[in-house]
Amino acid sequence: VQLQASGGGLVQAGDSLRLSCATSRRTFGSYTVGWFRQAPGKERELVAAINSGDSTNYAESVKDRFTISRDNAKNMVYLQMNSLKPEDTAVYYCAARMGIYDNSRYEYAYWGQGTLVTVSS
Repeated sequence: VQLQASGGGLVQAGDSLRLSCATSRRTFGSYTVGWFRQAPGKERELVAAINSGDSTNYAESVKDRFTISRDNAKNMVYLQMNSLKPEDTAVYYCAARMGIYDNSRYEYAYWGQGTLVTVSS
């Protein structure tokens, strides 16, 4: 499964961005997809995930600000990020795994290349 993340950029605090994760895999809808982020000097952490039944999970730090969604007809997963904060600055990765939700990055077999989000204060 090849994934391609896009949509990052430089924004100001309070702005919004939408990240996209694309794949050509026609069975993408059966995968759990997660958005992870890694800030300099920090561990890669799960930000949000969506499973094949469209159930979602979010890190506490982004609840009520970020929304993950998927469009299986287009083989796309999105991360809508609102009210961005400087601490959201990181490289964001989409990743996929067969099966149920898991918050460990080691359980995701397929990764996109990452897209940089920079939030200035």
